[in-house]
Amino acid sequence: MPESDSNINPHDQEANSVIRNHLIWSMGAGFIPVPVADFFAVGAIQLDMVRQLCRVYDIEFKETEGKAIISSLTSSGLARLAARTVVKFIPGAGSFVGGMAVSVLSGASTFALGHSFKKHFETGGTFLDFDLSRLKKMYDDLFEKGKEVATNIRDEEKKHEEGIKVQDHTAMNEIINRIAELAKLRDSGALTESEFLKMKEKLLSQL
Repeated sequence: MPESDSNINPHDQEANSVIRNHLIWSMGAGFIPVPVADFFAVGAIQLDMVRQLCRVYDIEFKETEGKAIISSLTSSGLARLAARTVVKFIPGAGSFVGGMAVSVLSGASTFALGHSFKKHFETGGTFLDFDLSRLKKMYDDLFEKGKEVATNIRDEEKKHEEGIKVQDHTAMNEIINRIAELAKLRDSGALTESEFLKMKEKLLSQL
């Protein structure tokens, strides 16, 4: 039987959207080339995520307590993130690979943190009654799921970028072929040199 409306949490979709958006922003921060910037950027994004989740569940946001709880929950994830940031300084391709790894770990940490807070707020919790040991276990369990989600998002983005490149390459080939056809018309006398150059310039402007 379909789930009744009374069993659907009205905040669930909005909370999931907040978490996903901040996960994506965290992954972007993972490409910042300075390791210290990674920590500050991801930390700021995660704090804003908690602030937004408080708004969704109509809970008073406490910045000091929020920072302390985030630090306690994400310590293991940040340790893994710190280890990966070193790779970003390897010359050549190593820097890009390191950035990709940090991006996924940043997203995984944000995913796990967001859903830990979401679960706590869904069950009526506030900033005054956090069970850090329970939430820490929840965060660690969700971290692996977060890596899968972040990896899928990264792969989808790569496919999208590759698709754009293919489209651009196809468009360029079409324009080159049209210019070649115009050149034949010019050589046959069907077009003057001036007409050819104007048409060629117009085609090239589309690139």
